[in-house]
Amino acid sequence: MRFNVQYLSFFVIQVESRDGQAVKSYKHFQTLDEQEYVDSEISKFLDGEFARTAKRKVEKNPNSEQPPTKIGRFIVEPGHDLDSNPNFNLFLRLRTTDNKEDYKNACDDLLRSYLDTSAVRGGALIIVQAVLATHLDDPFIFVFKCDFEQKIARISDEKSLVSQVEMAINAKNMKSIQYPYMPEEGIVEDWELKIHQSSHARYFEDFLKFVTYEQSIPEIVNEHVMEFVQTYVENKWPDSSHEERHQEERELELWAASDKRNLQEKWEPEQVVEAAKSIIEIKPEIEIKFKLGETFIKGFLADYGDKIHLTKLRDGYAVIIEGDAFTFDKSYSPVELLQPESFRAVADRLLQSQNEVADDIEEE
Repeated sequence: MRFNVQYLSFFVIQVESRDGQAVKSYKHFQTLDEQEYVDSEISKFLDGEFARTAKRKVEKNPNSEQPPTKIGRFIVEPGHDLDSNPNFNLFLRLRTTDNKEDYKNACDDLLRSYLDTSAVRGGALIIVQAVLATHLDDPFIFVFKCDFEQKIARISDEKSLVSQVEMAINAKNMKSIQYPYMPEEGIVEDWELKIHQSSHARYFEDFLKFVTYEQSIPEIVNEHVMEFVQTYVENKWPDSSHEERHQEERELELWAASDKRNLQEKWEPEQVVEAAKSIIEIKPEIEIKFKLGETFIKGFLADYGDKIHLTKLRDGYAVIIEGDAFTFDKSYSPVELLQPESFRAVADRLLQSQNEVADDIEEE
């Protein structure tokens, strides 16, 4: 996959603190046409970034709540066309411009809009109009943001050893926007764009105020679970004024808001399996992850009640996991040489130890 650059504008953003306020400014360094880009040093810096950005994998419903790469969709009011979206119009102008001066002016407008957001940091902003070599009539816009690197030095001479480099940038942690989104080579989605940014930052989400993103899988699952919880409460306590219902709702609110949650022991296994079925329909590979004591367990939600079983044991819990074979990685352990006991033998031993603990308590 090869892209040919038609226009490129290079800007430097500077953010200074004055009297406790962030003062943002920018400077336009240069706008290049196709031939000027080919002959420039920046072509070596950006070599491979266009294809890398276009090929970067992304899911509409990501597996984590803050993935670094997302697909965004332009928001329009019902009955309105795509050109009613201000963010779309910024990119459309950049795509349809066919001379250097107009392109520089369009980039200037995008940059001023970007500076209005709170997440702006100093660095280089590079805005590129490029075409896929096999589809020359369908321009793409790439926006690359490189933050300034701290404590960068070049080797100097024997006396000073190193000299400080001002305003150093690095392509390694580059943030990017690609419009339009290209799910397959040569196929574009005019309603969608792709952004890539640090997962903890919102570089482009704050800037693209009129773009929406699909829910992540954890968000979808959480939403479904809370719907089940609400139905459970309403069925258990039809009278909304009942004090015990209010108490249960408060308990469940605290449970839902906690980062580390404990087993609630409210539903029968059949209820859990039934609720899990509708969630699995969204995505069969949805995972279930939890810790029992110091042991971390990870599997698929679809395996609960089939290959993963939770049970009580003494004053705690046990997990039973079924599978066809064990696989061990990395360093050896003596467990790999085990001749496993039968399930009945292990169950009897655990139950026997449970009885012994009970007898000890009675004797005391």
